[in-house]
Amino acid sequence: MDFQLDETQRAFRATLRAFVDKEIVPVAREWEQAGRYPAEIVAGLAELGLFGITVPEAYGGLDLDPVSFALVFEELSRGWMGVAGILGSHSLACRMIAVHGTDEQRAAHLPALAAGERRTAIALTEPDAGTDLQGIRTTARRDGDHYVVTGTKMWITNARYADPLPVLVKTDPATTPAHRGMSVLLVDAGTPGYRVARDIGKLGYKGPESCEVVLDQARVPASALLGGVEGRGMQQVLSALEWGRVNIAARSVGIAQRAHDEALAYARERLAFGRPIAEFQAVQLTLAQLATTVQAARLMAYWSADQVTRGRADAATGMAKIFCSEVALQAAVDAMKVHGGYGYSTEYEVERLYRDAILMSIGEGTNDVLRAVVAKALVRGEAKIG
Repeated sequence: MDFQLDETQRAFRATLRAFVDKEIVPVAREWEQAGRYPAEIVAGLAELGLFGITVPEAYGGLDLDPVSFALVFEELSRGWMGVAGILGSHSLACRMIAVHGTDEQRAAHLPALAAGERRTAIALTEPDAGTDLQGIRTTARRDGDHYVVTGTKMWITNARYADPLPVLVKTDPATTPAHRGMSVLLVDAGTPGYRVARDIGKLGYKGPESCEVVLDQARVPASALLGGVEGRGMQQVLSALEWGRVNIAARSVGIAQRAHDEALAYARERLAFGRPIAEFQAVQLTLAQLATTVQAARLMAYWSADQVTRGRADAATGMAKIFCSEVALQAAVDAMKVHGGYGYSTEYEVERLYRDAILMSIGEGTNDVLRAVVAKALVRGEAKIG
């Protein structure tokens, strides 16, 4: 049993860490508070080839293993979770195209997406359907060699930059169970009837946009049907969301690590009663608990990523997403407490960590829903502990 990254993964992490420390950490608080889109950082991600992390090498991508994939989101989130979100949605959509697309779709989209010349996202959630994806109302009616798409999607990261945007639709709304009538369409930017309606205001996760997207009788070529066969959309989406839970678990570890780093540094510097507060036992207990849970979350995230390499890992990725996201939120709260009143101030990093951590328990399936997913896998014997 080896709990260490291999040499290639360590070198890759060192490159990521250097980029984050130089390009993201110095500007994250100022840009996040200003709501400034991190265009310069995005350009740097492209230079590093990170827009191709789930794209096969044959199309110019890095085709990372799942653990290296997790390292990307851990390190970026240590600097600024919002930046990780830009890459997260893109990487999941690229994986869907790479795994499920036709040869023509791969050749048409993946090289430019891997290079960062174009970006993509994934449009699943709707005003009345989030975790319950089978409840979506967006429909795609076949009309000759096109689909006519009508519906609204919510919380779409990269919506203003996505080209194409994979959209989950119902191609056969009358079919039961509903997932058998669901498909994914690759909607090109500029498609008539497709528009980004508005940006949604948020507590955290600032920098990247989260948008409402409207499709009003949008005419999409039938050749844009992912995989070329109707009725496979839910399977295609779920295969991406498995990697998405690794993504969220790793982002959570990055947030928690930064909370630990900020708390430890502040405790060493802050004086009370003539001594650094790091010398007081109450603060030491908090720091020790922080370090313990952060490292436990990291191992859980890496373990779940490793399980993905062995096949479907719904239970493992679900457990990791649940545990790591809750560690991130508690770590942010504890770091704020170590900072005292300054922890509530926008002049310090930890209040942003708190605002970002809350999203981790919601995104990619709420934690309570994922508990149900894990429980069902255990009951059916698909997952085993011990």
